[in-house]
Amino acid sequence: MVPRVGSVDDRNKVERSIQEKKSLWGIHTAYLPGRIKPVSIPVPGSLSHAQIGLGAGILGGKYSLNPSTTTESEKAAAMNLIRKSTEGVGSPLSRKSTTTKPECEKKNDEAAMMADIAKLNTMSIRFNKFKNLLDMPVIDLEQLRKLSWSGVPDEIRSTVWKLLMGYLPSSADRRDATLSRKRKEYEEYVSQSFGRGKAGIDASLYHQIHIDIQRTHANIPLYQHPRIQEALERVLYCWAIRHPASGYVQGINDLVTPFFHVFLSSYVKGDVETTDVDAIPAGWLTEVEADCFWCLTKLLDGIQDNYTHAQPGIQRQIARLKELTNRIDARLYTHLQSQGVEFIQFAFRWMNCLLMRELSLKNTIRMWDSYQAEGPDGFSDFHLYVCAAFLVKFSDAIKKMEFQEMIMFLQSLPTQKWDEKDIELLLSEAYMWKSLFHNSPSHLGGVS
Repeated sequence: MVPRVGSVDDRNKVERSIQEKKSLWGIHTAYLPGRIKPVSIPVPGSLSHAQIGLGAGILGGKYSLNPSTTTESEKAAAMNLIRKSTEGVGSPLSRKSTTTKPECEKKNDEAAMMADIAKLNTMSIRFNKFKNLLDMPVIDLEQLRKLSWSGVPDEIRSTVWKLLMGYLPSSADRRDATLSRKRKEYEEYVSQSFGRGKAGIDASLYHQIHIDIQRTHANIPLYQHPRIQEALERVLYCWAIRHPASGYVQGINDLVTPFFHVFLSSYVKGDVETTDVDAIPAGWLTEVEADCFWCLTKLLDGIQDNYTHAQPGIQRQIARLKELTNRIDARLYTHLQSQGVEFIQFAFRWMNCLLMRELSLKNTIRMWDSYQAEGPDGFSDFHLYVCAAFLVKFSDAIKKMEFQEMIMFLQSLPTQKWDEKDIELLLSEAYMWKSLFHNSPSHLGGVS
């Protein structure tokens, strides 16, 4: 057990320290690992040529405006480009009106427009930082982790994830050869397993995988297509027969899909979830499948005791979550105990599926940016703190519930409509708790 703080005064000091740090982190979440300093937003008013130049310059370099020489036609063209870039996202830049607006509405729209420009500018700065790192002959992985913690741009996430997972080498000279070798090696695994058709496979194992894949992301068209399902079945089967200590366990089928989603998105245009799978060349799918296998293997290597007999890794994580909850929110912990709620009743799935059943796939992918940026322990240690922050987020509601209502609530949390801001807040809170407790003398390491 974790040693408790001795006197009442000691406990009060700890509580005050936690509250102060919570307040501090609430204000300064913009300065988490990899964050850049937020761009200041000017007071609503007329836009200067310099501000318009900034907005236009971030949209790919089509316009490069000098504040002192910009003409009105260039200014108008730049503003038009900015408006086009935000169409369909609910921004005031995308809303047209034929009526004259009151002055206060004009100023509000202008302030929102400047916020859009600042957001695009921030995205551009981050993208350029990623690009500069990825263009290096040997990538500084520590810098890549720091930059990735706050999210990876969609356009380069596939490459960044392969680097962070250790699948691709940091040296640019070795990458093509490594990819070719690993993909060929996976093709040999598939040939060994499926070369004789069903006669050469473990029928019961394959049947269980097949059943689970059929109901994986049932609401996403991509994962209901036979070509995709067969690819995922091969990945899971090949992994299972090469890891007999654990074999296939339900829940692993969820863990392969973020990789598949991200890697396939680097090949197809538009929304990958609704892409025309029949039009995807076989070679592309073969490459995506192989890359998924190796990255899933890297992930599971770090948490394999979650899936061995009796799942000791998950049992250990749940014990640590219980203790951590007691330290963060003693009243919530006491209420759960008084109602006879066991953490394993709701947290087992959180550990087994890494919260994928509680969050949308899009939000899971964003969360995995930070998990991978945390390094080898991102999917274990940091995930524990994410689960603690996740539980405490619903503390007020839970403390008003009795056993039956609480169990139903915890097993079906209202998170499916969460957006990226919700995920970023969750991650920042988890980072705060980890910073407070992970290296403390009375840390949770004493719990076995």
